[in-house]
Amino acid sequence: DEKEKFEPTVFRDTIVQGLNEAGNDLEAIAKFLDAAGSRLDYRRYADTLFDILVAGSMLAPGGTRIDDNDKTKMTSHCVFFADEDHDAIRNYAQVRK
Repeated sequence: DEKEKFEPTVFRDTIVQGLNEAGNDLEAIAKFLDAAGSRLDYRRYADTLFDILVAGSMLAPGGTRIDDNDKTKMTSHCVFFADEDHDAIRNYAQVRK
């Protein structure tokens, strides 16, 4: 019985790269997340995925981002960087419906 390695930073890098390549198109982001779901273990990395989709990168205990301001480890395609209006936030919430 061999256990899989838990590598949230590798997962983060893969998700962030895909989100950044999808651009500002929420439909393209949804398609990327659907396609990546068959390759990546969303259940195993659920906390990391939630951090990325809400805050743009992994979060440390206490809520600070773990990206060292490295743009390749963060994305602006998240709730924290969305326009501050009801429709924009609702669109982000509906990406995974």
